[in-house]
Amino acid sequence: MSEETLSNLSHEERRFPPPPELSAQANVTTDTYAEAAADPEAFWAKQAERLTWGTTPTQTLDWSNPPFAKWFADGELNAAVNCCDRHVEAGHGDRVAFHWEGEPGDTRTITYAELTDEVCRAANALTELGVRAGDRVAIYMPMIPEAAVAMLACARIGAPHTVVFGGFSADALASRIADCDCQVVITADGGYRKGKPSALKPAVDEALTRCPGVRNVLVVRRTEQETAMTEGRDLWWHEFVGRQSSEHEAQMFNAEHPLYIMYTSGSTGKPKGILHTTGGYLVGTSWTHWATFDLKPETDVFWTAADIGWVTGHSYLVYGPLTNGTTSVMYEGTPETPHQGRWWEIIEKYKISILYCAPTAIRTFMKWGAEIPAKFDLSSLRILGSVGEPINPEAYVWYRTHIGGDRTPVVDTWWQTETGMHMITPMPGVTAGKPGAAMTPVPGISVEVVNDEAQPVGNGEGGYLTITKPWPSMLRTLWGDDERFVETYWSRFPGMYFAGDGAKKDEDGDIWFLGRVDDVMNVSGHRMSTTEIESALVSHPKVAEAAVVGATDATTGQAIVAFVILRSEAGDGGPDVVQELRQHVAKEIGAIARPRQIMVVEELPKTRSGKIMRRLLRDIAENRELGDVTTLTDSTVMELIKDNMAGAKSED
Repeated sequence: MSEETLSNLSHEERRFPPPPELSAQANVTTDTYAEAAADPEAFWAKQAERLTWGTTPTQTLDWSNPPFAKWFADGELNAAVNCCDRHVEAGHGDRVAFHWEGEPGDTRTITYAELTDEVCRAANALTELGVRAGDRVAIYMPMIPEAAVAMLACARIGAPHTVVFGGFSADALASRIADCDCQVVITADGGYRKGKPSALKPAVDEALTRCPGVRNVLVVRRTEQETAMTEGRDLWWHEFVGRQSSEHEAQMFNAEHPLYIMYTSGSTGKPKGILHTTGGYLVGTSWTHWATFDLKPETDVFWTAADIGWVTGHSYLVYGPLTNGTTSVMYEGTPETPHQGRWWEIIEKYKISILYCAPTAIRTFMKWGAEIPAKFDLSSLRILGSVGEPINPEAYVWYRTHIGGDRTPVVDTWWQTETGMHMITPMPGVTAGKPGAAMTPVPGISVEVVNDEAQPVGNGEGGYLTITKPWPSMLRTLWGDDERFVETYWSRFPGMYFAGDGAKKDEDGDIWFLGRVDDVMNVSGHRMSTTEIESALVSHPKVAEAAVVGATDATTGQAIVAFVILRSEAGDGGPDVVQELRQHVAKEIGAIARPRQIMVVEELPKTRSGKIMRRLLRDIAENRELGDVTTLTDSTVMELIKDNMAGAKSED
């Protein structure tokens, strides 16, 4: 990547040092970094002692056949025992594991003792259905406690689970069930979304017309909608699981035994089944959850506001927090149901101390206005986290100021489904926060920003983000496709893991993400990051959120097309506002970055995990037929944008 990608983002001058009282008792110190750098393998071997092992490992890393890693390979353990039983045995059975809040306002409080009993019942139920170690089980659920119970029950009996997000279509569900040959599906009649019951079981029924290998479907009753049940195949959870014993002897499995498969899809092609195994994954998620959030499990209340169907829900709602004996909040619904203060109401109610959410949610709250969170007592918060995409500096500052009371560190975490755990993030007791920067690698992690020749770049230069040494929770392969695993992640820079992100190092050596490499535009020979231009737009006081794409242009190669949501006080927008925003980008970055077109929109196309679907915006910007919109929260958004775009005037 040429130096022409360098952005004004790295000229950010604001710094937010850790609160002295936090640094004084922080889980991670500068000594932690030094220890990990001196001997990374010894460092991870030490972190493995956080877990309860049936057979203690004597070897840490086997890298004899790269890129296929083995961690703690002669050790044995059980993931569910580490998440449940051991806390009960340690006398913490009455500690709350989950405060669950349903969208309609119904609640459940589940202790570690109760969770252990439920997991054992579900494990016995799966065993009765003939599920054995190594068999795959699909989970297609709303955000209810049974989703976590189902995952842990699979782990308990050694059956790898594949959780499919409840917003996915029957086609998406069928392709995933078929790819890993699931024999059992666990689902629900439905869940609640935006004040109404949303059915799930019909999608399962449709998917299974193409998946004859599925023997049984377990159905949780949540919404009590009328639900078709196929005799001999479908079973009600409350009847079948409810009659099982709460006694179950857990088997220990090799550390490299598959724990789960999570499918990720790009803009095209067959979904990739990311395989995570047990020991290394649990070591990585347990330690990073404790370290990144400065976790104090006896007193903290932790909320990952992510769906269980995404890796954030796996690593930092289920496996990481539960291995650490954490009290977590799980919420079924959307941020605006029944009102736009719902999240802040939940934080006040449960006295949540750590909040972990996506920048897209933060920008939505910015759009709604700071007066909404101001109505609630958020003083319990002490750490704020960000996940999913780079956070714009203005969103970072708004989050810290209006949600964190200008006192809380913000940890902006970079990681992926493939990495399993945090890889780059500030540590709240050590790092002076820099709005918009991912900062530095987690202790024990080795990363490098390299140029096209795989040479490390200097400070102030941009390139490609690579990981240069194996890490415990790394994906082991793609399910059933070792060749694609090597080609996708290890072929661009031999010996280095590369998953497609561009990055730069600022003058301090801190890392800034420039977005996906395919989101870097070439405008008249200047390579520019969409993230950079989006951040410039969001820094304008009238803009709440922005998405930028590159569209083919006969003159410049690519032209910049921006879609913006205005803050409520900015009015409806118009030619004057559009011109003001174009000039603002030119001032912040340079004339070359001035968007050819800016479209003011009410909403942006987002998946239910909150990610902006920029490929669909590219389709519109280039006047192509829209690609697949089935994973969007609201597919009608695209038609509205398309209609408006058709009538919009391009700027010269």
